[in-house]
Amino acid sequence: MAQNWTPDSWRNKPIRQVPDYPDQQALERTEERLASYPPLVFAGEARQLRDRLAEVAEGRGFLLQGGDCAESFAEHGADNIRDFFRVFLQMAVVLTFGAQQPVIKVGRIAGQFAKPRSSNSETKDGIELPSYRGDIINGIEFDEASRIPDPQRQVMAYRQSAATLNLLRAFAQGGYANLENVHQWMLGFIKDSPQAERYRKLADRISETMDFMRAVGISAENHARLRETEFFTSHEALLLGYEQALTRTDSTSGEWYGTSGHMIWIGDRTRQPDHAHVEYCRGIKNPLGLKCGPSLEPDELLGLIDLLNPDNDAGRLTLIARFGHDKVADHLPKLIRAVEREGKKVVWSCDPMHGNTITLNSYKTRPFERVLSEVESFFQIHRAEGTHPGGIHVEMTGKNVTECTGGARTVTADDLSDRYHTHCDPRLNADQALELAFLVAELLKGGRDEETRIAATA
Repeated sequence: MAQNWTPDSWRNKPIRQVPDYPDQQALERTEERLASYPPLVFAGEARQLRDRLAEVAEGRGFLLQGGDCAESFAEHGADNIRDFFRVFLQMAVVLTFGAQQPVIKVGRIAGQFAKPRSSNSETKDGIELPSYRGDIINGIEFDEASRIPDPQRQVMAYRQSAATLNLLRAFAQGGYANLENVHQWMLGFIKDSPQAERYRKLADRISETMDFMRAVGISAENHARLRETEFFTSHEALLLGYEQALTRTDSTSGEWYGTSGHMIWIGDRTRQPDHAHVEYCRGIKNPLGLKCGPSLEPDELLGLIDLLNPDNDAGRLTLIARFGHDKVADHLPKLIRAVEREGKKVVWSCDPMHGNTITLNSYKTRPFERVLSEVESFFQIHRAEGTHPGGIHVEMTGKNVTECTGGARTVTADDLSDRYHTHCDPRLNADQALELAFLVAELLKGGRDEETRIAATA
């Protein structure tokens, strides 16, 4: 157990990026109500994810983490969840083929509602209102009533998360993820895209392999791993009152777990070692993520690792690098060297989205070539340092949106207004997400080929 820690000890620490609720009594009643609700995920599932991430930390797997920038109440629907899951499965299959290793699938879903903001307010046409902080806190509509933080939204977020998890579990365990369906996962709007033919060729090879396995008596009917998949959820633990309300003692181990999601992470804006978000996260046993931005120095990172993973357990901590395509080479190597020098067991993951945001035609966007560039640099740096590039962390959707420019089927600055649907930050559409997966698969395969060459000449 973490020393001098309780689920509410964070309340005695300074805190950033939290809303100012005007009715504190209503907030307390909501948190008490949430504390009586069933857990959304279970401690055993979180431990299972830690075991899988421990393999990644040892170089024997790859983490695929992705999903919406911020989930919304308005867009919650079975079709949207299905389309996200379909493209996520496609990405995972492509990566598995490239890595020849297990791919751990973790969605930014069923809890990714709260968003940090660079300013507490925003101004339009001379009117200043509180910033939109995600549907769990306030509304995106630019009017005074919508922007007042409403604790009842936490209950709505809990219920949406429960419904989303229910459908995801059905997809993952009910046959939808069956490898025999690999051709059916193609979304309609990318069937004529440059990625479609590459995916079809890969799917054909998988189908041929499945036909051979069936001929020798191995099929989805008698081997569950061919028809089911493991899928985990994650979100940024920003709204700590909500997180505390869903923090429970595991009956089998007596340890505390956050049951709002299998994995939670600390953002780049809330990673102060003596502040509330680090305090809360250090005491729960879930796998944790830590966003690492350009302002993070090696000594500060090592201090955070000691706070969040004092026993140096593999699988406990994922370091999510988010520097920007033009900054990653200046910052990532010194962090890797410090971690390696101290023998810290971590998963290194690349977030190529958050450091590459620009504004074009009054729209926030992310040029796809910058996203690819940061991913390529991430892999090159790890190869040079002799460490394992363990994952990618992307904001993406299964919808045919035009929010990030570029890609093989080019989205231009003039296209951004066509289907710009995000509630907060721009996301890769399914076509761009699949293109990214193919690039990463090639990088993983290149790393395997190089390791084989070195082993053969040793």
